[in-house]
Amino acid sequence: MAVPVISFEAVRRYYVVGENVIKALDGITLDIPRGAFLAIMGPSGSGKSTLMNLIGCLDTPTSGTIRIDGEVIGELGDDELAMIRNRKIGFVFQNFNLLPRLSALDNVMVPLIYRGISHKERREIAESLLEKVGLKDRMRHRPTELSGGQKQRVAIARALANNPSIILADEPTGALDSRTGIQIMEMFESLNDEGRTIVFVTHDRSLGERCRGSVSIRDGRLEDDC
Repeated sequence: MAVPVISFEAVRRYYVVGENVIKALDGITLDIPRGAFLAIMGPSGSGKSTLMNLIGCLDTPTSGTIRIDGEVIGELGDDELAMIRNRKIGFVFQNFNLLPRLSALDNVMVPLIYRGISHKERREIAESLLEKVGLKDRMRHRPTELSGGQKQRVAIARALANNPSIILADEPTGALDSRTGIQIMEMFESLNDEGRTIVFVTHDRSLGERCRGSVSIRDGRLEDDC
């Protein structure tokens, strides 16, 4: 049987706040196969963002085991975790997280700086990705000159810059109107068709139902999966 690209085994993430212990995740066991398009759904405060931070190697568990491509995350140092983030994972956020002073082209080029490739090659990759997401004629525009949907397309292009096999999308349509949100969703579906594993956090059940699998989380525990 194929090794899951993402695997959680009895994962807990607790935070101590004063005299209180916050159980953000309380015993999550979950396997995500390569090429999945998985929705993670649940109310605010349920543990969705904590789960995404752990998948994205932005945090480490209090206990339990997390594997990304078979590697145990808890056994890796900061440099090795950064390498996984940069090479294997692309992030797309609700609020785009674009650098306001940079053009769309320069925003997409940013993740490529750390690969040590030439400026010419970085530019060629960024131009190709912006054309892929339908922004060939908006490359020189800054974020303030773009619509919400266009900003998210730039963010998706940036997430693809290092050709990651995993895309983590945290409420990527939350700041968009419903029509634009559907267009962005179609873009994720296309990326999944290319073979990328997509983990998609949403509170919108209609969007979650468009994914090819889902789990629901509440109070740090999985309610069901399908």
